[in-house]
Amino acid sequence: MQLEAMAVHLPEVADHPNRAPFTGVLTLVDEPSTKPPSGARGHRVILTRRAALSALPSLLGMAVDYAPSWDGHDARRKCGIITQADVDGARLRVAGYLFAKDFPEVERQMRHGLPGAMGMSWELADAHVEDMRAEIWTLTRATFTGAAILLREKAAYRNTSFELAAARCRSNTPRPALSERVQAEATRHLRNGVTTASRSAGNRKESTWICRAAKTQSI
Repeated sequence: MQLEAMAVHLPEVADHPNRAPFTGVLTLVDEPSTKPPSGARGHRVILTRRAALSALPSLLGMAVDYAPSWDGHDARRKCGIITQADVDGARLRVAGYLFAKDFPEVERQMRHGLPGAMGMSWELADAHVEDMRAEIWTLTRATFTGAAILLREKAAYRNTSFELAAARCRSNTPRPALSERVQAEATRHLRNGVTTASRSAGNRKESTWICRAAKTQSI
């Protein structure tokens, strides 16, 4: 098993009314999507492990959003924040906080809906496609701009998930135990990632896909 992780730790506030910790599987790496994601022009896609690891810093601090119909994205309904991201085998996992006081309808859906019914979908910018003539697009580089909570059956990757912790926040976001080596590596990646993100922020022109062929044309 290979694990790469990084996190931003927020100050602990016992019984915070607006922090409901969540964990989820955002996507799978090195595996084709179940169906074409929005913006992929009808193509299924593969996010490479290398691209996912490079993009982990861009996930931290990004919002999770939802659509009332639970079948897509609505970037203006930002109902939570991602504070942790890791690649564990083929799974890109995230954790963070849902703004439960501000969005009680989202918390109700999570706590009273069918167990295992909810999933996630990523939102990208500057996604580079290795070969745009391929039936399945391979993404070799991307920047995460957020994620959506939706019904798992509506997600491009069927094997995603989204779950709230059993109780409201009493401590920092629950996360899997990491070895000292992985924690040190995550800290190093985070520091490098923040620097890289700061340098590249000025180059982002829009919050939608910008798919480019690796060696040929731009679209």
